[in-house]
Parts: sequence; structure tokens; C-alpha cells
Amino acid sequence: MTEATRRPKRADAQRNRERLIAVARDAFVATDTATSLEAVARAAGVGIGTLYRHFPTREALVDAVYAAELDDVTGCAPELLRIHPADVALRGWMDRYAAFVTTKRGMLDTLRSGWAAGTIATPDTRARITQVLADFLESGATQRVLRDDVPAEDVTTALVGIFLSTATVGNPAQVERLLDLLVAGLRP
Repeated sequence: MTEATRRPKRADAQRNRERLIAVARDAFVATDTATSLEAVARAAGVGIGTLYRHFPTREALVDAVYAAELDDVTGCAPELLRIHPADVALRGWMDRYAAFVTTKRGMLDTLRSGWAAGTIATPDTRARITQVLADFLESGATQRVLRDDVPAEDVTTALVGIFLSTATVGNPAQVERLLDLLVAGLRP
């Protein structure tokens, strides 16, 4: 490990990194085509050199955005369960997961090529999402607001099916209806 990798980032460098990730995430949501790194740097209010210091390749930036989004979507579940009944928390979380899937669409080509080339680690996304769903289902069964006989993996598969089948339709109201229907089917 080099001295540079051991040293914590300066506060301004950390803020720049976080801002670049946030701006890139928004850019990936806004378009299904590749966003230029120059546009990301400009929107973040930094020079292209600053972007490249943090993310030497497009794949590195996409990987960081994907990891941050996955952490956010899985990390918000405990708070939702703390403040809502499990069925309501699950439905709210599904909206957050849908936003994650939308973000991923704008990065999909880079993710696929990075995974294939080994420049982006293959994430454990499905396992992490399934674990979050298992937590919702367990909580819901305890509260008697969700069935106790549905495997979390089946719910993951149903969500993937909803998102894949509606990806090209561009009808958010349909996604909402399908998610409502899924949660209704999970109630006892």
C-alpha cells in the first residue's frame, strides 16, 4: 500500500468525489446514451483533471456510482422498517429500488463491458437485494402484514420481471400499479 492510498482524503477532495458521483448519477438517469466525462466534470464544477484524479476511467466512475447507489438502496431499508409497518416500508423501498434500476439503465453498456473485461467487479447485487427483501418479509410476517410463505428470491425475480418488462414502455404509472399489485399479493 502506498502512502497516497493510506492517507485519508482531504475534505475538499472528498467533497469533489462525492459531487462527481452525484452529478454522474443524475447524468446517467437523464439519458440512456453515454454521458461525456467532460460534461460531468463541468456540471460538478471541477476540471477534467480533478475527475480523472478520482476516476481514471469511465469504468471507475460508473463503478463508483453503481456502488454508491447500491449502498443507498440497500441501506435505506432498516430506517423504512423502523418508521413504517413492513408492508408500507416494503412498498416505499420498492420505489427506491425502481429509481436504482433507472439509474443503472444509463450505465448499462459501460457496466456490461467492464464486467466482461474484468475492469469492474461483478457486484453481488442480486444477493444484497434478496437479503433486504428477506428482512422485509421476515418483519412483515412477524407483524402479520406480509405472508410468511413467499421466498425472498421469488420477490426479487418478480421485481426484475417488472422492471425488465416495463423498461421500454416509459410508463411510470404502470410500474407503480405493478409494484402495488406485487405488494398486495404479499399481504396475507
